[in-house]
Amino acid sequence: MKAVRVHGFGPPEVMQLEEAPGLIPGEGEVVVKLHAVGVNPVDTYIRSGMYSPDLPLPYTPGSDGAGIVSAVGSGVSHRQVGERVYVARSLSGTYAEEVLCKEFQTHPLPEGISFGQGAAIGVPYGAAFRALFQRAGAVAGEFVLVHGASGGVGIASVQLARAAGLRVIGTAGTEEGEKLVLAQGAHHVLNHKEKGYLSRLQQLTCGMGVNVILEMLANVNLDLDLGVLAKQGRVVVIGSRGRVEIDPRTAMGREAAILGMTLYNASEKELASMHAAFVEGLSNGTLRPVVSRELPLAEAAAAHHAVIEASTFGKIILIP
Repeated sequence: MKAVRVHGFGPPEVMQLEEAPGLIPGEGEVVVKLHAVGVNPVDTYIRSGMYSPDLPLPYTPGSDGAGIVSAVGSGVSHRQVGERVYVARSLSGTYAEEVLCKEFQTHPLPEGISFGQGAAIGVPYGAAFRALFQRAGAVAGEFVLVHGASGGVGIASVQLARAAGLRVIGTAGTEEGEKLVLAQGAHHVLNHKEKGYLSRLQQLTCGMGVNVILEMLANVNLDLDLGVLAKQGRVVVIGSRGRVEIDPRTAMGREAAILGMTLYNASEKELASMHAAFVEGLSNGTLRPVVSRELPLAEAAAAHHAVIEASTFGKIILIP
């Protein structure tokens, strides 16, 4: 089979498509023939050496994908050859024609959901679910502000929050992005390029402020976020590209909480919970992953440039 391999950390061009040995499942493992592979910003951080600098080389990037089970090992009882699945984490890396997984790193992909959409689930929806429900403890009726709501995690956040009965306000930077956010179920959308755009939140929340903020760029927004929170409001930091200065007194008066989040800290029980919710949401139509662009697997380097350097609406997908 063919697989993308990284022999040394560096720029996107260190990724090369190579021949790799076929995969054989062991006990409790399955092999999935991939039809689509999800590209996430975290993939670029790992490839650059910023994250996991002790990762053994060479390695195959990627944690998300979707395809058909092609082989199962002994002891596997919930997956069968020919089954449509999406992959969220793996043993061998998903930037490949096939991937080796533990049985429960694969999840049923309902009919009507494309392989591209399936490959857009794992990291984006996992991060959104963990931030909203496992960290912020968001509940129906609360106001949630989703920064960068037209991106992969943002779209997932809007859909999950709306399905759970929250009042959803998203932000985007273009008219196209604003339309996309509204189409995903947001009640209101703000243009984050407009000066003072957060001032509208007082009116939109009936003067109460926002209960939960999902923050994708904390180094830019965190100090301002604290000023628009309701009492006992929570900001969950999903992403940041640098340091930030805040005034702690703003948080004190509101008894606000700043919560960090990383999907890789989720326990097996927490992962099982979120994926049960995703499979049901995909089945009943409340979750609808958005794919913005598809590229051949050989163009993984171009995909890494795009996911970091350009504004994307939805997910970038690689096709093996």
